[in-house]
Order: sequence, then C-alpha cells, then structure tokens
Amino acid sequence: MEDDSSLLAKPETPGTTVEAEAVVDEEERDPESNSLNQPLLKRNRTLSTNPLALVGASVSHIESLDYEINENDLFKHDWRSRSRVQVLQYIFLKWLLAFLVGLLTGLIATLINLAIENIAGYKLLAIVGFIQEERYLSGLVFFTGVNFSLTLSAAVLCVCFAPTAAGPGIPEIKAYLNGVDTPDMFGANTLLVKIFGSIGAVSAGLDLGKEGPLVHISTCIASLLAQGGPDNYRLKWRWLRYFNNDRDRRDIITCGSSSGVCAAFRAPVGGVLFALEEVATWWRSSLLWRTFFSTAVVVVVLRAFIEVCNSGKCGLFGTGGLIIFDVSDVKVSYHAMDLIPVIIIGIIGGLLGSLYNHVLHKVLRLYNLINQKGKLHKVLLALGVSLFTSVCQYCLPFLAQCRPCDPSFREPCPTNDRAGNFKQFNCPAGHYNDLATLLLTTNDDAVRNIFSSHTSSEFHHTSILIFFALYCILGLITFGIAVPSGLFLPIILMGSGYGRLLGMLMGSYTNLDQGLYAVLGAASLMSGSMRMTVSLCVIFLELTNNLLLLPITMIVLLIAKTVGDCFNPSIYDIILELKGLPFLDANPEPWMRNLTVGELADAKPPVVTLCGIEKVSRIVDVLKNTTHNAFPVVDEDVLVPGTVATGATELHGLILRAHLVQALKKKWFLTEKRRTLDWEVREKFNWVELSERELKIEQVAVTRQEMEMYVDLHPLTNTTPYTVVESMSVAKAMVLFRQVGLRHMLIVPKYQGAGVPAIVGILTRQDLRAYNILTAFPHLASHKEQGKHN
Repeated sequence: MEDDSSLLAKPETPGTTVEAEAVVDEEERDPESNSLNQPLLKRNRTLSTNPLALVGASVSHIESLDYEINENDLFKHDWRSRSRVQVLQYIFLKWLLAFLVGLLTGLIATLINLAIENIAGYKLLAIVGFIQEERYLSGLVFFTGVNFSLTLSAAVLCVCFAPTAAGPGIPEIKAYLNGVDTPDMFGANTLLVKIFGSIGAVSAGLDLGKEGPLVHISTCIASLLAQGGPDNYRLKWRWLRYFNNDRDRRDIITCGSSSGVCAAFRAPVGGVLFALEEVATWWRSSLLWRTFFSTAVVVVVLRAFIEVCNSGKCGLFGTGGLIIFDVSDVKVSYHAMDLIPVIIIGIIGGLLGSLYNHVLHKVLRLYNLINQKGKLHKVLLALGVSLFTSVCQYCLPFLAQCRPCDPSFREPCPTNDRAGNFKQFNCPAGHYNDLATLLLTTNDDAVRNIFSSHTSSEFHHTSILIFFALYCILGLITFGIAVPSGLFLPIILMGSGYGRLLGMLMGSYTNLDQGLYAVLGAASLMSGSMRMTVSLCVIFLELTNNLLLLPITMIVLLIAKTVGDCFNPSIYDIILELKGLPFLDANPEPWMRNLTVGELADAKPPVVTLCGIEKVSRIVDVLKNTTHNAFPVVDEDVLVPGTVATGATELHGLILRAHLVQALKKKWFLTEKRRTLDWEVREKFNWVELSERELKIEQVAVTRQEMEMYVDLHPLTNTTPYTVVESMSVAKAMVLFRQVGLRHMLIVPKYQGAGVPAIVGILTRQDLRAYNILTAFPHLASHKEQGKHN
C-alpha cells in the first residue's frame, strides 16, 4: 500500500494476495530482473515506488505507521473529557505494561536457558561416554543425529508456521521503531516459534546465539500486551483502548527491545542504551525511565532463578546458561606501550568487521536464491549447515595434540564433564585436549573458556587458529538459514579467537592477560560489524564487572567503528537493505541539500484532494482507485476570520483512509451539503473506533442512492498536520520527517494569493529515500559521486 496521495493505481480485488513465487516469475520476465549484484526486490523507476519487502518467506506489501497524533475534533473532545482518574489509569497502565514486559521476558529467558543447558548438557555427557569407551564413530553418529533432529525441528517450525521467526528479528524491530509496519512480525505464532525454535537451534550447537531472538521475543510480548492479545482473540478491556494507537505501542515495543538485551547479557543499563543507540528512532525522557524499569525487573527475575538453580534444582543448569564473561579477577595494569596492541586490535576489528559484513551480504543473496525455490530447500539448507557444523565440532579436536595438565591450574584438570576448561576428550590420564575444550561444548561455555584469565599456557596457538578459522566459516554460512538466530554470539566467538591469538603473539611484550585480549577482540569485532559504541561498552562493562577495562574498551570500540565506517554500513543496515524495508537513515545525503521539496512535488502527479463536505460517490471513487492512506482536505471560497475577504482557499487538514472507510461503513451521510454539529459526530463515532485500521473499502457496500449524498469530513480531519514550505531542502525535510515520526508531510506554497493552490504536494517515506530520488533526478548522481570524493 502506498502511503502518499499523489499516485493513482488500479483498484485491488478483494482477497488477492502477493505470493513470493509470483513475484519471482514477474521479475524473471522483467528487464530489470535481479542478480547477485542488484537489489533483491525489483524497483519501479518512479519517485514513489510501491513498497514491497521480504517479510518471512514471501514478498509482502508494507505500510508506514501513524506515530503522529491525529488531532481531529473527536480526539480533542476525548482528551478534554478525560477525568483525572482516567489520566491516572493511563499512566498506571503504562508502568504496569512495562513491568509485565520485564517479568515475562525474564521468565521466558530463564525457560530458554534451562532448556538449552539441559538438552545440550545431556547430549555432551552422552558424547563423553562414547569417547571414554573409544566408540568414536558411534559418538559421531549420535552427535550429528541429535543435532540434525534439533535443527530439523527448529527449521520446520520456522518454515511451516512462522517464517518471520527466522533470523534475529532486530533489523525488523529497528524498522518498526523507524515507522515501518512489517506484517506478522509480532504475532503469537512468531513468539511461540521463536521460543521453541531458539531452543532447538542453539541446543543443536549451531554457530548462533539466543541474544537476537530474545530481543524479538520480548518485543512480541510487548506488542501482544499492548494490543490485548493475538489479533483473533484480542481483549476489549476499556483500559486498553488508550493503547490502541501506533504511538503508545511503539513505546512499549521499545521497552521490550531493551528487556531482551538485558535478558541475554544480564546488563540492564546496556539494554537501555542498546535501545537508545541501535534500534529506537524516537526517544524521550519518560520512555527512558520505563525502559530502565523493565530491565530492572528482568534482572531481578534472572537473579532469583539463578539463586534457585545454583542449589541444584534446575538439572544441569548451574553457573552457566547466561553469557557471563568473568575477567574481574584480572588485575588490569597497563602502560603507554600497552596501548599499541590495543590500537592494533581496534584496527583489526574494524577491518574484519567490514569484511564480515561484505561477505555475509553476498552469502545472504545466495541464500535468498536458494530459499526462493520452496520450503523444502530452506529445510535442506539448514540441515546441511547442521551436518557440516557437527562434523567439524566433533572431528577437528582429533587434530589437536594432547597437553599435560599443569599443577598450577586453578581448575580440575582434566575433566570429562560437559563443562570445564580442560576437557580430556581422547587424551590419556593427566592430559587434556585444548581444542575440544572450545569446540565440543556449548557456545556459552566456549566463550567462558576462551575468555578465561590466568591461562596463558592453556591453549596452543594452532588450536586457537583452527578455532578462529572454523567460526569465521560457520559465522558466514549459519546466519541466514531458516532458524531463529542471533549475531552477537558468532561475532563474539570470532573476535575472541583473533584477540587471544594476538595476545599469544605479543607474549612478554605486554602486561595484558590473554583473556583480556579475547574480551577486547570480541568487542572490536562487534563494533566493527554492528557499529555500536556506547551501549556495547556498557554491556561489556556489566559483563566483566571490571571498571578498569573502561578506558581501553572505549579506545577499541571507537577505532573499530571508525575503521568499519570507511568501508560499508553496519550489518543491520545491510540486512534492512536486503529485505527492502524503507528505513530512513539519521543523516541525509549531502546532495539532498541541492534539491527542494517543491521540486520533488513537481516530479509527482498532481495531489488528490477532497473537499470538506464531499460527495459519497467521490469518496468511493478515490478509495477504490488509489492506494493512498491520507488525503488533504481543502475548502474553497472560505471567509477569512477577522476580515470581510471571501474566496480564500483553506487547507483544513489531512484525513486518513481508515477514517473515510469508517464514515462509509457507518452510513454517516447527509442529504444536503452542510456542516454537522458536535453532538451529531459524537453520537455516531468514538475515538476507539477510529483507531481501527483493518476495514477495507471492498468490505463496505454503498447503494446507488447513497452515492448522491454527502459526508462532512471536517470532524474526522486532522487539523494540525505537519507542513513544510516548498522551498525547504529535502535534507531538512527528511530530518524533520524522521525525528517527528511522520507518515505524511504536506508541502504548502511559498507564495499566497488568489489562484495559488492551498497545497503543492505531499511527501511520504518512499519519496524521501535516496534511491527513489536519484532515480527521478539522475543528474544528482554526479553530486553524490562528488560528495564521496570530498
């Protein structure tokens, strides 16, 4: 559905859907068909394109969200008539929902951690039994078979029941908070599949984490709470009517995103800053307090269950299950010369992060071509990755040499348990296999092992090199398969690998511990790939529980982000572009200052306007023959207040498509052309009904006699839409559009007077995207290239 009112389209027939296969066939016949070097979605060469995005398994129509307050007469009356008790109810319910989001997120995160630790733990204990009996082939068959079954269950759930549950979900959340409504991203099916799919995928030992899925899970919880449950079983509780709008739902989903990060890393402040820095487009102080409250609730819940589980009541769940990088016992003392390896780590992190983004971009395009062939190909791709991962994790430790246990080790050596820093594997008594310690364990335990401090002689440099190379490959081929997956853990494993390897190479030239090198390597690669700084610094600070790491961590993050920005965007921005989501960046392109919004309006067909008192037939015709979601309401021959001048043209405001459909549905027709009274409007409409957006014009029947009647649009029109003068630059208009969270922006003429129209045009999200502007104005491409060189 287009968001603007300047393009005409053919009427849609009821019940039509857009299937991925049909779109693919159409693209194959089109001269602009896709290749690996072109966007995944076909773009129309017009200023405003029909917004399509890869949502789940299919190409779907998407719309923007109405974050702007629709100040029509009904809203003003509802706001004035609210009593003090109702206002307190509204405030109380905001905090109650924030509490419930934190509580449920903490409970579900605990459930996921318990399930993963026990499933993976018993699997690894069985492998230890096979190894001790020297039944190596049987152990391989069992290991790959269990992982194969777990991956199969996760992939089937995603492919058949909730395709939107695949992947991390963070790019889609980022797009939603930017104003893009992606279908089925926060439904009940997505929530359930995300929970059980994450358990299966992570337990299968795939190179993915539960951090991204936890963020998506928490936002699903927030969305369902805000709207009163699933779409088909929504509660009609009168208190929830206050949240029946996109604006308040956005705030609750923001709380959910911060709660998810907190549940993944047990970092409440880091979770708040993650929402502020990475996913949220719009922010205010009151929202800061509620997100912090939600993360505080999550931490309390997690702490309570950790205390219970430490007593042995949670099966194999003990000190593990949460990524806790404990290097707090490392005495961080460094000199000026120690900053040299820190700077090197930052540079390497930026280079490897940008390289990882570039290669992963190509891999995701290839996977898209495979996934377009059908559900079976999606499942087979996931199973193929699972088999490769299992074989590598089981067989590569046989390449490592057994190392004797050092009496100075502070942990038991060797150990045959599922966890431990010195796994015996196939070694004789008194020896351990350092590569099995990193590969044949859960991902969380692998991170804790490689981050371990005071273990400078534990790992051989060859084992660390194999570990790093393997997880570079797995990190590229695992992300993108049809299972819930997160990017945090794969990047942490890769970064810690080259960080520890660099610490080994530095040897006695530095005072920094090798475990600290691994921490800095993980931080640098995450910053080089995701381009986060402040939130990432606080997350690592809360994880390591060591304030002395702050200065060098800040240096590493800043250098890695600066180096990465020189090559390509962040990985989340790349995924947004691949999916075709119309995300508006924070910073406009420099060449956008050479173009005015008036010139954009001239490049579009004339705007479709309605009169304040419009004929029913005209409204029906406009709704059936356009796909726009808002129309300017203009009155002619108006008396200017305070004067005797007549004949003026008034821009009364902007009316939404949903409100026009509601007027037709309720048969709010007049036999004569007149303004309605306030009581007439309130008798027919209420603010709750006007918040509903699901009714379509094809579902409304209008008789031939009713076609000749009239509708007074004044009470339903937003009288305070955001307007800009036609001489404003596109760059300035884009900043305003994004920061305020608009869906429509009206362009008014610079000069007023007789014969001058009240409105020049209307801008939407699609019109402000750089690709669409360059398509309509090819001469600006030279300015773009010049800006790059400058």
